[in-house]
Amino acid sequence: MRLLAFSAALLAIIMPALPAVAQKLYPSSAGGLSVETVASGLENPWGLAFLPDGRMLVTERPGRLRLVEADGKLSRPINGVPGVMARGQGGLLGIALDPAFAQNRLVYLSFAEPRSGGNGTSVARGRLNEQGTALTAVEVIFRQMPAINSNLHFGSRLVFDRTGALFVTVGDRYSQRDQAQNPANHLGKLIRIRPDGSTPADNPKKDGWAPEIWSIGHRNVQGAALHPDTGQIWTAEHGARGGDEINTPKAGLNYGWPVITYGVDYSGAKIGEGTAKPGMEQPLFYWDPSIAPSGAAFYTGSAWPAWKNSLFVGALAGQMLVRLSTQGEKVTGEERLLTDIGARIRDVVQGPDGLIYLLSDDADGKVLRVRPAR
Repeated sequence: MRLLAFSAALLAIIMPALPAVAQKLYPSSAGGLSVETVASGLENPWGLAFLPDGRMLVTERPGRLRLVEADGKLSRPINGVPGVMARGQGGLLGIALDPAFAQNRLVYLSFAEPRSGGNGTSVARGRLNEQGTALTAVEVIFRQMPAINSNLHFGSRLVFDRTGALFVTVGDRYSQRDQAQNPANHLGKLIRIRPDGSTPADNPKKDGWAPEIWSIGHRNVQGAALHPDTGQIWTAEHGARGGDEINTPKAGLNYGWPVITYGVDYSGAKIGEGTAKPGMEQPLFYWDPSIAPSGAAFYTGSAWPAWKNSLFVGALAGQMLVRLSTQGEKVTGEERLLTDIGARIRDVVQGPDGLIYLLSDDADGKVLRVRPAR
């Protein structure tokens, strides 16, 4: 016992003299950034949403929904999540809370749904119980049609607009890319529905268009966010080899895929007719080579005042966080951040504390918090 007491006392004397381990800092135009791990042990996390009490709901692609406590502890999988097709890019994907969540506790989930003849992107909603252990009264409110036998290009971001309508991004399913120009189906489209799945009265409703469709000619939108000043939706869209895009999709317009694109096929072959065509919209910004953009969020916090209204986009293949400075509906600059973080950034969310939260897409995925260096 004396030896243990002596050892403890000696350690207390020595420890303050040891040099502190320096925290890695990442450079930026607004000063150093530090990145903290909030939670780990998530299997390919895909979407993140903050609850009013500051806890987080996180989707895992294999089909689990979890609560992340303030101390980073993960809950057991929440019951009531619909069955998913967890293959390739498919699984449990996007998440959004109802704008009136504090009153109705409704949660919306986007997922790859197994169906007769294939699978497709679907959206379900359910009520999170007070204990945070289960979704109840779960119902599917939207199904991308037709079903396709593919493991690719599900899209799957969910964003409520200021009218209370829900934007749903859906992919072209890869093997059916020409169908992105067919307004009669849901392949390669931006969808806009009411919270119960019905069609908003102010959707385009053009001749030959399915009523849920807002815009056409999209490849695979995996990032979406509302501009904080205008309320306009902005999207981050995967190109093929090159041609990742930032768009501001407007009602009834055609964004070109696969007729026009700034990328080429993975084989190097040309896609479509070129980079422009009358009646088809140009992107606000594009990447070539591709970064594989995923989650996106506009910044409105006070931690980085100079970054107000910047659009932050996670990069999968690029393994970084991209900041796009904006002015109105223009991208005025690009800054590449966390370029040596060594993680595929799947989602980007501004937290209630004004800091930036990221999901790393990995078998041991993490919730990361970005803050100014102290």
